[in-house]
Amino acid sequence: MFLNAEQVTQALPWDAMVEALDDIFTRTVHSPVRHHHHMHVPGDPDATLLLMPAWIEGQYLGVKQVNVFPGNSARGEPGLSSHYLLSCARTGRHLAQLDGNELTARRTAGASALAARYLAREDASELLMIGAGRMGHRLIPAHRAIRPIERVRVWDIRESSARALVEELVAEGVDAQVVTTDGLAEAAGRADIISCATLSREPLIRGEWLSPGTHVDLVGSFTPQMREADDDVMRRSAVFVDTRDGALSETGDLIDPLASGVITEADILADFPDLCGGRHAGRSALADAGQAITVFKSVGASIEDLAAAIAAFERSAG
Repeated sequence: MFLNAEQVTQALPWDAMVEALDDIFTRTVHSPVRHHHHMHVPGDPDATLLLMPAWIEGQYLGVKQVNVFPGNSARGEPGLSSHYLLSCARTGRHLAQLDGNELTARRTAGASALAARYLAREDASELLMIGAGRMGHRLIPAHRAIRPIERVRVWDIRESSARALVEELVAEGVDAQVVTTDGLAEAAGRADIISCATLSREPLIRGEWLSPGTHVDLVGSFTPQMREADDDVMRRSAVFVDTRDGALSETGDLIDPLASGVITEADILADFPDLCGGRHAGRSALADAGQAITVFKSVGASIEDLAAAIAAFERSAG
């Protein structure tokens, strides 16, 4: 079976994606650290091969292959391509190959929606989307599938990108508006959920802007050099992550405030295994739950890719 990007999208509506993620974090999954291999490309910059395996014993085995070829940009071709291979973990038989780019995008947005189900107020009605790129297009419908979002505000470093996304939302009947840089602080103060998916190296969200009860969803910052939220956001918030090992080693949003003593590892209250496994109830377990500010920081994990691939395969094969 081969599922292209459109078929992956059809096989993974947001409710199914969120449920698949919620389930897999309650199960025993083996997920080794991803493998990095550097390759010389004659006449081009070096390329990178990334391999991300995960398996459930006796059931499913999956691996995502990501090819990063920077030299492609000079030829007008995508610099990154990926695919996912799902196999039977009892016989080794190949079951499905799936488009890796769309699989990754949907499980990433699905993880943010799952976190919002545990951490955002149930009456959250206004979403501020910071970043109007590939992930912004998916994070908005993912959050709207979980909470009763009535208003969406969009900011991007390129206002034209924010405007294009807003036009798409308005055409779908969504109350959406562009946020200018001058209006970002006000929009952040009004938002019930702030979702941030950028490549920023400097904080875009400031803790002083946040109103009580806000949920902050940080999707970018997947290297130690990247930041989307300042120290005040972390200081004021109850902090949650997708996986502790990944979050503590891969994102500047946590590495920097931990190194400076703004927060400690004990301030990271729970990860997905804790939330999905019932060991932490999320917002409802916090003191003054209605007024608490929550932060969810995701960096992604091969467990999430496996959950998405299994769900897409089973829903397509059934």
